[in-house]
Amino acid sequence: MARSAPIPLEQAMTWVVVALALALVGWGFFKHGLSTEVHQRFWADIFGRTDGPMTFRFFLQPTMAAIAAVHDGLRDARSGHKAFFWTALWDPSQPAGRLREGLTATARIMLLGIAMDVLYQHQVFDRFYPAEAVMIAILLAVVPYFIVRWLVELVARRKLRHANTGDGP
Repeated sequence: MARSAPIPLEQAMTWVVVALALALVGWGFFKHGLSTEVHQRFWADIFGRTDGPMTFRFFLQPTMAAIAAVHDGLRDARSGHKAFFWTALWDPSQPAGRLREGLTATARIMLLGIAMDVLYQHQVFDRFYPAEAVMIAILLAVVPYFIVRWLVELVARRKLRHANTGDGP
């Protein structure tokens, strides 16, 4: 069961999210630079987000990413695709297509994450650090998506192999 090509709206949203993320990171570097002070503030702010207002997003974003990853990991196992993340990086026959597939799957979650972090920063810092918003969205959406998709695909592929050979669990 191969994945059909993404609809034009999915493709457009993916490119909007990629362009937005790149623009925000560029704006962040331009506005705040890259110094030891900025680096220390960044990590202090990242870990400071784990409590206080809007901590629900630390559950919401990874959960949404996991739901999308389970669906896609099961589809990978059924269609015979090998480990999504590793194939996307090191299989010369299909790196762009598999990474694009992951970007498309996480675009909405990234957009939600960036929006939630903008609200958080406005409420807590009364300032906006654009690169931090992108990094938080990546840490809470993209990284869990790739990890869960790989794990689901790995487990599902083993279960399918055992079911097809008649072996036990």
